[in-house]
Amino acid sequence: MNALGNSGLHPIVRLAPAKLNLTLAVIGRRPDGFHDLHSVFVPLALADRLSLAPVGGTEDRLHVSGADTGPLGDNLVLRAIAAARWAVGLGPGRPATGPLAARLEKRIPAAAGLGGGSSDAAATLDGALAAWGAELDPEARYRTAVSLGSDVPFFLAGGPALVEGRGERVTPLGGVRPEGTAPGVPLVTPAVGIATADVFAVFAATRGSGDGSVRTTSSHFAEELGHGLSGTDIVARAGVLAAANDLLPATALVLPELVPLRRALARHLGRPIGLSGSGPTLWALYPSQADAADAAASVEAAVPAGTRPAPGDRPPFVVATAILSGTATSGGPQQ
Repeated sequence: MNALGNSGLHPIVRLAPAKLNLTLAVIGRRPDGFHDLHSVFVPLALADRLSLAPVGGTEDRLHVSGADTGPLGDNLVLRAIAAARWAVGLGPGRPATGPLAARLEKRIPAAAGLGGGSSDAAATLDGALAAWGAELDPEARYRTAVSLGSDVPFFLAGGPALVEGRGERVTPLGGVRPEGTAPGVPLVTPAVGIATADVFAVFAATRGSGDGSVRTTSSHFAEELGHGLSGTDIVARAGVLAAANDLLPATALVLPELVPLRRALARHLGRPIGLSGSGPTLWALYPSQADAADAAASVEAAVPAGTRPAPGDRPPFVVATAILSGTATSGGPQQ
């Protein structure tokens, strides 16, 4: 018997990609206390790997390796299995939804503004249904995703998308045109987690509403991406996109050390540096993943040498990845 339980069964495998906010405009406060957003999300090649298989016993199981995600009881994978089971329901004619063993190989850092937990939840929802041989209509799948978290519906979209409301309104965009190479993205995540709720609380206390120029940039870029942009087109807009995040000032107040790091990276790489979501992950855009890998290697070499400041008690997580056009996401099987 292997780690997934029944050695006679092949596990269901899904990749759960990270996301990057290329724009993030905060429109205003909602009656429910959340904020309305207008944000362009793109999936990244950086991904967690999830395996699921039926297992004996009465409880679902989870084993996590790689990046630390905290207590297993708080992990969205177990919550997503339970939510999928509830959505399928019980009774005559319904497929059996027995216990599942899940193995999650984490590569996406937690609390980093990259949506790793939400992507894991979306991949789990899809994988659990496949493991049980069950189906949900699109509306039921969407409702289940929303119940798991604001960012989860995006990861069912299958590619770049405009995300609005608190994250529940997702409009797929045309994405990256196939000519040329996909834009490369070096990511630098300081070893300091930031709670999204803390950033929004500071935003509400200090600003309350977003910058009109950020909303204009976000709207214009969403329209352009909806018609399709080449990788070269996206990289050419790096300066505008890196500034198009209404949460930048609030995140800087929550983690002041992020400001000198962002400035140092801009000087070191000679590129505009953006913030994904509420942070603390910083990003730049390059023509290819190979170019991004060279940039990431230079950052990794600079931090231990003490020439680049980095908050946290250990070196930042640095990786080179690329923007996906929509052909490989958590919504479908991965070979």
